[in-house]
Amino acid sequence: MDARRFRARWPAVAAAALVCCLGLLSACSASSATREKEDSTTQAAVPKALGAVDDLQDGYLKVIKDVLPSVVQIQGRRDLGSGVVYDDQGHIVTNAHVVGDEKTFRVTTANSENELTAELVSSYPQQDLAVIKLDDPPDGLKAARFGDSGKVEVGQIVLAMGSPLGLSSSVTQGIVSATGRTVTEGSDDGGTGATIANMVQTSAAINPGNSGGALVNLDSEVIGVPTLAAVDPDVGDSAAPGIGFAIPASTVQKIADQIIEDGRVTDSGRAALGITGRTVVNDEFQAAGVAVVEVQSGGAADKAGMKPGDIITRLGDTDITTITSLSEALAGEQPGDRTTVTFTRDGNEQKADVTLGEQ
Repeated sequence: MDARRFRARWPAVAAAALVCCLGLLSACSASSATREKEDSTTQAAVPKALGAVDDLQDGYLKVIKDVLPSVVQIQGRRDLGSGVVYDDQGHIVTNAHVVGDEKTFRVTTANSENELTAELVSSYPQQDLAVIKLDDPPDGLKAARFGDSGKVEVGQIVLAMGSPLGLSSSVTQGIVSATGRTVTEGSDDGGTGATIANMVQTSAAINPGNSGGALVNLDSEVIGVPTLAAVDPDVGDSAAPGIGFAIPASTVQKIADQIIEDGRVTDSGRAALGITGRTVVNDEFQAAGVAVVEVQSGGAADKAGMKPGDIITRLGDTDITTITSLSEALAGEQPGDRTTVTFTRDGNEQKADVTLGEQ
């Protein structure tokens, strides 16, 4: 809320309370001392409330001063997005869909108009994360501080920082609307098609160009990387206002640390059946399961005796109708978990106990 509007309203509220007291004077048996006490209480609340607004505004300003220098704009040949400075060596974490298939980039920091050059270290589309590295990190490069996304709570105030629509160093404000969301990206609009678990949902505006930036709490900690906004298919797949999603900081750190240390992801933590599949439809042209096209040798499905041509209809207690629903079901599992796969083979329903592998 605008602090100036807030200040303008409070005197009007106090005056209204005073008029009310005067209007009831003839019908009220309270003493003048009581009325004076009520008036003084109302007046005392005014500076207290204004002080709270000032404190909140000061908190916003401090967070922006602390974190915005660590949020950069990333420009490829075609796409533009945001990134977060990960360390003082020049590593920057961003979304895989921001880097796409490109290997070199131009980077602009928040406090400079000078373009820096950077190269791709590695991209991990399965989690829509990537790391690039500045060729010549400037002096004073400030790494962001990442928080514990396990402590994120619904209702927390958050700020989203990035370059929406190319407007670098922009900040929007909202709250954490939900945690633990499993979301599947589109693949026909520049997304990777990844299914990502444990995402943070926020009401802070997430627009094209915000991808790869920072979702920040009031302790100046990055708690997530804004990645996508929901779309409303009823209005032509346009963005649904106030529904955005960020990859949690714990996932960002796990993936980025592996890329920086090993040059690739060696431990994804993502469960897998070890198949290539496709959605199949029934006689009414409704999605009815996932047909196994290929079985990875030595993978979870192979060890369970599954074969190409099997049609998966259930994983554990979850009905499977599409390849997306299978990905979302697997996102809630861990490598090594045991579950049951229900499938049809030659028209007959069968079940197999499976120990999930790793993607």
